[in-house]
Amino acid sequence: MVKIKSIEYFRVLPRWLFVKITDEEGQYGWGESTLEGHTEGIEGTLDSLSKRFQGYEADDIEHIWQTAWRLGFYRGGPVFMSALAGVDIALWDLKGRRLGVPIHQLLGGKVRHKISVYSWIGGDRPADVEAAGKERLAQGFKAIKMNATEDINWLDSPSVLDSSVERLKTVKALGLDAALDFHGRLHKPMAKQLAKALEPHRPLFLEEPLLSEHPEAIKHLSNQVSCPIALGERLYSRWDVKRFLEDGSVDVLQPDISHCGGISELRRIASMAETYDVALAPHCPLGPIALAACMQVDLTTPNFAIQEMSLGMHYNIEAGEYDITSYVKDPSVFTVKDGYVDALTAPGLGIDVDEDTVRRVAQTTVPWQPKEFYGPDGAIREW
Repeated sequence: MVKIKSIEYFRVLPRWLFVKITDEEGQYGWGESTLEGHTEGIEGTLDSLSKRFQGYEADDIEHIWQTAWRLGFYRGGPVFMSALAGVDIALWDLKGRRLGVPIHQLLGGKVRHKISVYSWIGGDRPADVEAAGKERLAQGFKAIKMNATEDINWLDSPSVLDSSVERLKTVKALGLDAALDFHGRLHKPMAKQLAKALEPHRPLFLEEPLLSEHPEAIKHLSNQVSCPIALGERLYSRWDVKRFLEDGSVDVLQPDISHCGGISELRRIASMAETYDVALAPHCPLGPIALAACMQVDLTTPNFAIQEMSLGMHYNIEAGEYDITSYVKDPSVFTVKDGYVDALTAPGLGIDVDEDTVRRVAQTTVPWQPKEFYGPDGAIREW
């Protein structure tokens, strides 16, 4: 058995954190530990995990995962689970590369040969959604997602919701399916109004209609509308997910592979969701490594529905030239055709990371900071 020699991490534009694990024979795998706005916390945790796991057998992925989870005493949470995710994904990539097979073959083989995808239009304040929607259509997408509202008060004028309905109608008139991301920025008095207003126009799903720390309110809202309720990016393990499945309050589960402990835990969460007749649509407004890791799980998951990808997302555009295609040697692996991306078939994650570019960009990249939103009275609005 070959042992882990080193665990490195690289902070890259626009806001991603890549992980590289090398074994004693010089073989390697790549992972992604991105946790937007908390890069330095992840780096500190990766320093600790790196010291702990040097010398462990690289093939023993589950043993390493369980060691990190159970023998650290304190478990879960976004920082710890995101750091663990990068290590886990990199170990799967390393194993697949060493064996010469894509990860989905190690997970039992694929149940589909292509993956349904969607991407974002607009930003936090989408303006010309019609032009943005047409651009996505030209890129091959058949479905998009956009923020449901601008930042909004706990109780605001009902008129602030009108533009949300109009934007949904505009995008659907183009022939696109559209999901609305409430982003957890609405509170109960406004969220239930907006959900009802959108319902007649049949959005693909309503994402994070309320923050996940309010499971009782999400369950109540879910019972009020027929729109599919989606959430999961701020749930970091199967134990976090369990209550929402038992409550019957979620229709589309959206765990983020870089936040929930990697391929190993996403696979388990997907199986849990299947037993509750809940669809899987992994959250991934992140980098190419996270996307490739999601796709490997998507290919093996019967209840998979649709995959988020950040191609051309506003965060990427703001960083200049850096997008999901910037750090891979063959960008064509992420080509969208008629709403789908073909299965990744190369060994490991199915992508080749451009390490020279990663190391060059990492030399000058500073941590990405979340945006701040304030109301006219100076009070903080939800991000």
